[in-house]
Amino acid sequence: MRTGFSPRKQNLALYIMVGFNEFEEQLQQLGKYKTGKSCLYINKLSDVDQHVLSKLIQQSFDEMARRYPIDV
Repeated sequence: MRTGFSPRKQNLALYIMVGFNEFEEQLQQLGKYKTGKSCLYINKLSDVDQHVLSKLIQQSFDEMARRYPIDV
């Protein structure tokens, strides 16, 4: 899995599979959130900057694609 999303009763969980070490700058700009090892928890989308969130997801996805290319 390169990235994932789970709408939960308490919050929205986004799976940022590469972790958060390389995304410190984006996280500072993101807004209100919590993290687990590779989970980003958001109570509601209005709590975060959606443009920053989109960039974070895309960069994580791209990094996973680089690390684990799909052989066709």
